[in-house]
Amino acid sequence: MIVDHYGGRHATASRTAVAAFDQAVSCLARHRPGAAEAIAEALANDPDLISAHALRGLASVFLARSECMQAARRDHAQANALAQRRTDASDDEKALVAALGYAVEGRLLAAADILDRALQDRPTAFLLVKASNALRFMAGDLGGMLATTQRVLPSWTDERPGAGFVLGCHAFGLEEAGQLADAERIGLRAAELEPDDAWAMHAVSHVHETQMRTAEGVAWLEQSRPRWSRCHNFRFHLSWHLALFELERGRLDRVLALYDEEVRPTPTDDFRDVANAASLLWRLEQEGVAVGDRWAELAMIARRRSQDVTLVFASLHHLLALVGAGARGEALALVQALEAEPRGDQAVVAQRAGIDVARVILGLDRGGAARAVASRLHLLGGSHAQRDVFLRILALAAADRGDRSGYDTVLACRSGLRREDRFARFAADRLARAEAAQRRRVA
Repeated sequence: MIVDHYGGRHATASRTAVAAFDQAVSCLARHRPGAAEAIAEALANDPDLISAHALRGLASVFLARSECMQAARRDHAQANALAQRRTDASDDEKALVAALGYAVEGRLLAAADILDRALQDRPTAFLLVKASNALRFMAGDLGGMLATTQRVLPSWTDERPGAGFVLGCHAFGLEEAGQLADAERIGLRAAELEPDDAWAMHAVSHVHETQMRTAEGVAWLEQSRPRWSRCHNFRFHLSWHLALFELERGRLDRVLALYDEEVRPTPTDDFRDVANAASLLWRLEQEGVAVGDRWAELAMIARRRSQDVTLVFASLHHLLALVGAGARGEALALVQALEAEPRGDQAVVAQRAGIDVARVILGLDRGGAARAVASRLHLLGGSHAQRDVFLRILALAAADRGDRSGYDTVLACRSGLRREDRFARFAADRLARAEAAQRRRVA
C-alpha cells in the first residue's frame, strides 16, 4: 500500500505509478492540461492501478458525451474486476470504483453519496472531496456541495496538501448558497494557499458578478490572468466571466473581441465550451447585437449532439446554438430526444425543468412555463451565472406577452441571486412596451 501526495491510498508496489497518479490529480485540481497523459503513464507503470482506471472513468463522465460514457463504462468494468480480485484494494479505491459504477448509469447523486460516505471515515481524502464536489455540481445539488465541504473542513489544516483546493470548493458552495461575504473571504484564502487554484479565483469572480461589482471583477480576473491563462479549457470559462463583466458595462465591441479571442478561440466539442459561447451570443442577441456568422460553427457541433442527451444542461446549450443558427428542424429533434431519451438522474431533470425550458426557447410554450420552472432551474446543474441565460429567456418570454405575473415570478428568482443589472432594466422596458400594446388593442 502506497499513500500519495494528497493522502490517497493505492494497492500497488509501484511508486512511479503513484507519482504519475499524483500528477494527474494535481492537473485536475489546477484545471491544467496533462491529466490524461499522467493517468496513461501511471497505468504504463502499473496496469492494475485501480485508482487510475477509476479516475479516468470519472474524468470521462465529467465530459458528459455519449462516447465518453461508453469509455467510462469500460474503465469501470476493468477497475471493478481489479477491485474484486485484489484483497488489498484500499477503501479509497473501492469508493472510487463504486461511485463510478453509479455515475456510468447516470446516477450522479448516488455516486457522490458513495464518496461522501467514504469521507465520513476519511475526511482528508482529497480526491474523494474533489470528485464529490464535481458530481454534485453537474447534478445541480448545490446544497450537497456545501454540506460536503462543511463536514470535511474541520479535519483539514492549511499545511495539508490540497487544503487550498478544498477551500476553493467550499468558497464556491458558499457563493451559490448566497453567503457572499464568507465566499469571498474563503476564496481569497484558498487562492493564497494555492495560487494556481482557478476554482477559487472563479468563486471570487462569482461574488463580484453576483454583487454587480463589475470594475472589481474585471480587475480581479485581469490581475490573476497569468495563473488562469495556463488552465485547459477552464480558461475559456474565466474569459466568459470577463465578457459578462464587459457586457454589464455596455462595452459590446470588447465582448465580441473576447468571444473571438478568448471565449471561443477554437471550435471544441466540450459542452462547457459550447455553453460559454452559446449563452454569451444569446445574451448579445437579446440586446440587439448582430453576432454575424458566429452561430454557424456552434450549430455544426449541436447538430452532432441533437440525439445525445447525456446531460440536460449541455443539451439546452446545444439547443440555443441550433435556434440561434435558425436550425429549427434539428432543434425540434433535440427537444424530442429530451422528452424520450435521458437516463438516470437526468430523466428527472428533463421532466422537472429541461423540457419546459426547451419549449420556451423554441417558442412552443409561451404560457405558464416561466412561472412553473423558474424556481427549479438549479436542477439543471452548473452555476447561477450559467443558468441565468435561461432565467433571461423565461423573463423575456413573459415580458413579450405582457404576462406581468409570470415576469415578476422570474425576476423574483433573479433578484434573489443578484443586484439589479443591465438586463433587469432592459427586460422591464420590454414588459412595459408589451403592456402598452395590450392596452392599445383593448382600446
